[in-house]
Amino acid sequence: MGRRSLKEIRQKEIVIAFYKVAKKVGIENASIAKVADLLDINPSLVMHYFKTKDDLLQALVDFNLEKYLSIYSVSGKVDSKEKLIEIIENLFSRKWHRLFDDGVYYSCYSFIYRNRRFKKEFRELHDSLHENFVVTLKDATEAGVLKVENFEQTSKLIFSIVDGAYYYLGMIEDEQEIERISIWYKQHVLAILGISY
Repeated sequence: MGRRSLKEIRQKEIVIAFYKVAKKVGIENASIAKVADLLDINPSLVMHYFKTKDDLLQALVDFNLEKYLSIYSVSGKVDSKEKLIEIIENLFSRKWHRLFDDGVYYSCYSFIYRNRRFKKEFRELHDSLHENFVVTLKDATEAGVLKVENFEQTSKLIFSIVDGAYYYLGMIEDEQEIERISIWYKQHVLAILGISY
């Protein structure tokens, strides 16, 4: 595996700084100048890597995807009921909230209604999550853990539940209520997959 280039390292530093600025002041108020201030560099250096704020937003979506895909990390193929349950647990865990700030995520999401390119990129982010889960379902089915006939439909159905749960649970303050509702969601997803919890 080759070393990452200085360009890749610098771009990631800028994206992380943009994320921090957006988290602090909101995505609408985040700017190239504020990112440069945080990094203590000239704004022209930020613009060398990202010509516009839209380019930075796109890189932020990619950064978001990289973070979210880590939710699927289990060692090896999903070849046991335990590994599959671990992934389902992760899908409904608070790990999502620790990976990426909800305020930044939903602010990014709102741009899909104003920017066709951003809508396409955000869709690709979600499609990547679905495709990754399709691989999980296929692995579990090949291992005899599941009997799923339509991997794509099952993945989309489960992600509809995950996305709705994520949105709804973000409005609840009480941790015990969050846990109780999360368990209910997980039970229903496992029932869709024909697995007892």
